[in-house]
Amino acid sequence: MSDHEQGSGIETFQAEGLSFPPAPAMAATANATAELYAQAAADPQAFWADQARALLTWRTPFTKTLEWELPFATWFADGTLNVAENCVDRHVAAGRGERVAFHWVGEPGDRRTVTYNDLYREVQKTANALKALGVQQGDRVAIYMPMVPEVAVAMLACARLGAAHSVVFSGFPANALADRINDAEAKVLITADGGYRKGTFFELKPIADEALRSTPSITGVLVYRRRRAETSGETAMHAGRDHWWSDLVDAQVAA
Repeated sequence: MSDHEQGSGIETFQAEGLSFPPAPAMAATANATAELYAQAAADPQAFWADQARALLTWRTPFTKTLEWELPFATWFADGTLNVAENCVDRHVAAGRGERVAFHWVGEPGDRRTVTYNDLYREVQKTANALKALGVQQGDRVAIYMPMVPEVAVAMLACARLGAAHSVVFSGFPANALADRINDAEAKVLITADGGYRKGTFFELKPIADEALRSTPSITGVLVYRRRRAETSGETAMHAGRDHWWSDLVDAQVAA
């Protein structure tokens, strides 16, 4: 039986007081400084309101910083913004278009460097392609793709339109994909012919086709071509429903 009475607190026998400060050279380049921390601690709401106004582009400026009713906190409740504009557009508008947005290293040995200008154009074109498939603000789009840059493009394109996206792990089987599409009542599925894992090509489109037999909300499918020329195989496309990314997206105007 415990030596402590039932309900008593846990006694602490050792308190650790060690700290490991960064090297002075690293600390000198830090974004967070002691002065900045002091400002945040002194008046958290004013600090975060200033940060939100300085770092984000708002379509409707907020007037309420924090509404806190335990256990829920709501920040900037009456403000509106667009995530894609803040992730991409503002960098282009500020003259940073030729800076690298991200590097991608994939299989089998593929590499791409994507600038903000590149991303800006592709997100606009993909958003227009989704509009052509009937996607509007408030709709849901399911994304079932391998790890390629177009995943980020697809998510940002959805955000640009005000549509919600649901990313489904490409290792999930057809029934799991169908469940998630039906839960979201997604209008469009973005997928690929397949992908590469450990150097081997795996098929995705047949799994998507099986799932789509029981997903009545889907009206259009956008298919990214990932299969390399040296990888044999054909991809079945359903006329009127399925569209190659290279055909539909590349035909759009970046505007």
